[in-house]
Amino acid sequence: MRHYNGYRVILGSTNHKQPVSRKMKIVITGSNTGIGRILSERILHDGHHVWGIARSEQKNKYLDFPDTFETSMCDVSDWQELEKISHTIESKWRYIDAIIACAGIQGAIGRTLTIDPIQWRDTVNINLIGTFNTIRAFNSLFKDSTRRPKIICFSGGGGTKARPQFSAYGTSKTGIIRLVETIAKEEADRGIDINCVAPGAINTRLTDEVILKGPSLVGEKEYAAAIEQKRQGGQSIDKTMDLILWLLSAKSDGVSGKILSAQWDSWDSQNIENLKNPELYTLRRTTS
Repeated sequence: MRHYNGYRVILGSTNHKQPVSRKMKIVITGSNTGIGRILSERILHDGHHVWGIARSEQKNKYLDFPDTFETSMCDVSDWQELEKISHTIESKWRYIDAIIACAGIQGAIGRTLTIDPIQWRDTVNINLIGTFNTIRAFNSLFKDSTRRPKIICFSGGGGTKARPQFSAYGTSKTGIIRLVETIAKEEADRGIDINCVAPGAINTRLTDEVILKGPSLVGEKEYAAAIEQKRQGGQSIDKTMDLILWLLSAKSDGVSGKILSAQWDSWDSQNIENLKNPELYTLRRTTS
């Protein structure tokens, strides 16, 4: 068991409901911190191979996996660097089975019409453009995989409803959801499953950032919610891991273009055909 930002994570356990069916080769961005690091260790403990991409050095964090963990340093908003890494991965691994785009920042915070435009742009660049770059750079490595390719992206607070003071983050996350839906339709004939995970109110560095910024910048409601979340320990990281592992597995084959909540959606107990319904678990306009 290890502790990250105040929550406990059981590594190498069998308490996730849907284990990945066989050993995989997976590219994970943002593998140095937060959900990306926890997920990388969980997958490595299950015996799979991970190529972790982050902006800082991380090899020393994965010394327990000298034969199954590879790493590259890169800012995901830098297309040319990601393209170079894809060639490196192809030369060593030949193919991949899955892409998990975890890299992201909370970025610019404040009233939208008074916020620094450069910080706002940089937030969108890392979160949305970085997710696009990741998918674009590595999806060609699926061609020699013997299993159904999987792509997993992340939504977050502000992705499905307005989140005052966090327009850059929310806008980028909404963009990711629509990107996922669009690619799912465009690449349906390739048999690629691409989905978006809403992890829930998990205690990470983003929670700490909200508290550090204070109520005058993030807003009284947002600040109070972060304080309470920190006090109670946040929502279950295990539920997020369970959902991701299920999406990587063959049990989710054919589920694509969806935004699934790790905390609230009953993805593990309902008929798979319901999850494939094109009108469900997507961004849609409703009228009375």
